[in-house]
Amino acid sequence: MNEIAEDEIEKLYQNLKTHAEASGYHLNPDIQFTKDILQGLLRNEKKFGYQSCPCRLGSGDKNKDWDIICPCIYRDPDLNDYDSCYCALYVTQKVLDGQKKPSGIPERRPPPEKRMPPPNQQPFANKTLSKPVWRCGVCGYLCARDEPPDECPICKAKKERFERFI
Repeated sequence: MNEIAEDEIEKLYQNLKTHAEASGYHLNPDIQFTKDILQGLLRNEKKFGYQSCPCRLGSGDKNKDWDIICPCIYRDPDLNDYDSCYCALYVTQKVLDGQKKPSGIPERRPPPEKRMPPPNQQPFANKTLSKPVWRCGVCGYLCARDEPPDECPICKAKKERFERFI
């Protein structure tokens, strides 16, 4: 497979670092490791059209992989329980400060037959509000407006990661 240009990796690194820090998240302090993960994200984007986690096997079907598009929906629970996400791209302050090292964590993604459908295919209960309420599938941010935002102001997930909540 074609290699990803170093300037593409650097651009993504700077962009993610800026967004992560602005949102209270931290990238792995091992810059070479982090850039290797980013290279995998960029490879998957070229291959599939979206940045699926390079540490998981993507299917090439965005509706089947919606939960592992970076930042994946498992990031925050992994950070809470293990101080890093599954691929260790994101880490907690403890890791950043050197108090803890990222280590292997169990996979929390369920098997295909037990996965939830993409947010845009999940049913919602109440249609009587003046505006729909949209929920970010990554961080849980809620907003009431006609359409979800193009980007989550909290975690920077893209519009398609939002589900109609109410």
